[in-house]
Amino acid sequence: MDRRRSVRPPRPNAVQDGATCTFNRDEQNTSVADHQHSKSPSPKASDALPLPLYLTNTIFFTLFFSVAYYLLHRWRDKIRNSTPLHVVTLSEIAAIVSLMASFIYLLGFFGIDFVQSFIARPSPDAWDLEDEIDRTLLIDNNRYAAPRCPSAVALPSKVADAEPLNTTPLPEEDEEVVKMVVDGSVPSYSLESKLGDPKRAASIRREALQRMTGRSIHGLPFEGFDYESILGQCCEMPVGYVQIPVGIAGPLLLDGFEYTVPMATTEGCLVASTNRGCKAIYASGGATSMLLKDGMTRAPVVRFGSAKRASELKFFLEDPNNFDTLAVVFNRSSRFARLQSIRCSIAGKNLYVRFCCSTGDAMGMNMVSKGVQNVLEFLQHDFSDMEVIGISGNFCADKKPAAVNWIEGRGKSVVCEAIIKDEVVRKVLKTSVASLVELNMLKNLTGSAMAGALGGFNAHSSNIVSAIFLATGQDPAQNVESSHCITMMEPVNNGRDLHISVTMPSIEVGTVGGGTQLASQSACLNLLGVKGASKESPGANSRLLATIVAGSVLAGELSLMSAIAAGQLVRSHMKYNRSSRDVSKLES
Repeated sequence: MDRRRSVRPPRPNAVQDGATCTFNRDEQNTSVADHQHSKSPSPKASDALPLPLYLTNTIFFTLFFSVAYYLLHRWRDKIRNSTPLHVVTLSEIAAIVSLMASFIYLLGFFGIDFVQSFIARPSPDAWDLEDEIDRTLLIDNNRYAAPRCPSAVALPSKVADAEPLNTTPLPEEDEEVVKMVVDGSVPSYSLESKLGDPKRAASIRREALQRMTGRSIHGLPFEGFDYESILGQCCEMPVGYVQIPVGIAGPLLLDGFEYTVPMATTEGCLVASTNRGCKAIYASGGATSMLLKDGMTRAPVVRFGSAKRASELKFFLEDPNNFDTLAVVFNRSSRFARLQSIRCSIAGKNLYVRFCCSTGDAMGMNMVSKGVQNVLEFLQHDFSDMEVIGISGNFCADKKPAAVNWIEGRGKSVVCEAIIKDEVVRKVLKTSVASLVELNMLKNLTGSAMAGALGGFNAHSSNIVSAIFLATGQDPAQNVESSHCITMMEPVNNGRDLHISVTMPSIEVGTVGGGTQLASQSACLNLLGVKGASKESPGANSRLLATIVAGSVLAGELSLMSAIAAGQLVRSHMKYNRSSRDVSKLES
């Protein structure tokens, strides 16, 4: 075992320190030759041949096809002359022997290697580490000397500027696994299942990544994270985690209750601005919210042989007499899933069916997808010619700006409003009611219309939605439709005070499942009082979270619009969103 390790070709110094990916060809050839002399490989049949291997292969290829052609030609003549095929001449016997010999040679040379390429793929046998490593070395000695670093050839200057590698010493057993991952003999994605230890798998993958790329990820944190909590549900092939600072805005006085809102962001001024909006709302008596609708959607696309058949299914699904039957089939998927409505849209012989259902405290995409699958299987009995093209036909519409979400809603539809007193507008927001109303009309309404905005009739709702989503473990990609918002402002009480409202038709949030169960995100949900599922009323926590998001957007809109109206936007960003510190030198 030790003898085999001693002859392994060393990785070039340039790769180890991250400076470059070039290597010394003479050193490589010397190390490979030393390895071959120190441990003799198993003898092959081709070793006894005096000819080069490529020439030997050419001879046997030519022999095989020429003899096969000769025999087929002879057998054709025998058939034409009614001569029995088993009657053979001496030349034909020689040809048959030559055919068999060449076939055996070619099978041994190409066939066995082909079969072994499958046998050697990751399996329980692949964990015979020593044998696997020696096999890899004998087959391809160039891998250690020439790592996979294509940028080294095209852009050597960029590789030379890379941060030097600072690899972490690993136990001997882990070191062997790292080398197998680098070689490609053990897939990186299979480490968790093979090792049974998610943190150890992440550590090995992290080290292998640095060696394969020649790039250091020393600044990416590794310790202090529960890798088992993300296994099979949050992230695959982890190598660390990203730190995002979490700030708090508030208290947000909403519907008579105070909430301290966690916001994960790297944009300076965002938390401070939202906090100022919360202050203005609090000083004016608080905000009020109303949940308009709560239903997650999924829209499969099915195809028929004709538009007539597609129309027949549309009429069947939209017939109120059939709804109860379909609801029973749909609701089998979960004790929380309850079908609310079915809306169909047809395009030629293709039918798009938009199912909408309640999902309790979960965001609900998986739940509604299971219910849709149940209904599609049920429909196959009466519509056997229906072809299911996809469980999602983009009529849902998920993670994309879409008019159907803006009009019909998706997830939680919320409206939130507040009346800001004139004194608060002047002293806290440093502007006037008239200025805010005019700016809102020309910017959020007219300006957005000029830009052809879809659901973007606001100043920056996505800023607040993204920050809260990241802090509470929501799906960041659903910020796209969750940020749909129209901000309205108008003077009230004879023009003295300001009425402001935000209407958000598709806030997609949940308090169970996905990233909500991670320790950091769970703590932020607990801060808001919406951690986990509501025991008293299923869905209450997720609905409350949606209203908090809308209330926070209201505060963010109020503060930013005031800053723009007062000409403070650039000045505040230069003060809070710029730093003179050289963060690249902080670590050293």
